Amino acid sequence: MSRPLLFLDVDGPLNPWAAEPERPEGYTTITVALHPGRALLVRLNPAHGPALLGLGYELCWATTWMGAANRWIAPVVGLPELPYVDFGAGLFALRPDGVHWKTEAIVAHAAGRPFAWVDDEQSGADTAYVRDTHPAPALLRQVDPATGLTPPDFTALADFASSLTT
Repeated sequence: MSRPLLFLDVDGPLNPWAAEPERPEGYTTITVALHPGRALLVRLNPAHGPALLGLGYELCWATTWMGAANRWIAPVVGLPELPYVDFGAGLFALRPDGVHWKTEAIVAHAAGRPFAWVDDEQSGADTAYVRDTHPAPALLRQVDPATGLTPPDFTALADFASSLTT
């Protein structure tokens, strides 16, 4: 049996953007120039990569950063280059049903495999959509953007992955 997927958002789970004004303990700050003339300060915890790799998932970016996460985020947190969900024309597209613009693409990318998804913008509409359209187990883990991933998040992810093998 293949490993479950873990879809990773950057801003919120890995970059606790709402932790202003102080950088959380264990984090480092980098300056990213995704767009010329517009610097972005990003806070990242180098311990997160090894912890995520140790959970038993196949990791995949599910972020507006898409492939740029491999250049800017992965090296700082200690992750290898990862595949990413290409949101294409769906990027930031509002849905009348309240489902987040990422959700449908994530379910399609999972292609029936079990998955977990960490993000700071999920809602009950996303949970219902995944439950109603995805045939395998899924965990949607909403992360506080003021703290980023915390030990309880890692515990929940590990518990979900182990529940798939029992």
